[in-house]
Amino acid sequence: MKIGLSFSRCLLDIVEDRVDEEEVLVIIARTDFNPHDDNQWQGIWKGYISGDWNVNSEWATHDQDEQKFRDLSIRLYDTGKLHQPRQYGAHPLRRSEYWLEAVLPPSELERNPSVKKAWDNFQVVAGLTNIKLDKEYR
Repeated sequence: MKIGLSFSRCLLDIVEDRVDEEEVLVIIARTDFNPHDDNQWQGIWKGYISGDWNVNSEWATHDQDEQKFRDLSIRLYDTGKLHQPRQYGAHPLRRSEYWLEAVLPPSELERNPSVKKAWDNFQVVAGLTNIKLDKEYR
């Protein structure tokens, strides 16, 4: 499972098939928008296509793929996989790393029974929410 720390870069990785959407647990974005709102979406799209926000224009080579990016944004938003701390008054900084792996080593699971129980509970909940689980992971 992956935890993303950049809306623009994580979406780009998913659209370009470097990351499977089913592997995403959550993306913690620095944005504050609703992808269903046409005006808010246009602001996001223009910002990442043109680089208006003093960041790289990460989506510039995808100027014909707006609907792909918007559909993905809506799916993440509607399934609760897009967390936007700015909606709650936080202002996270842009980080150089933007994917974290959510994996517990077997040694930690065996050494700490409460962590094992929490991991097992996560596996059950993840299965109920259609998250793709790695059946080989122990």
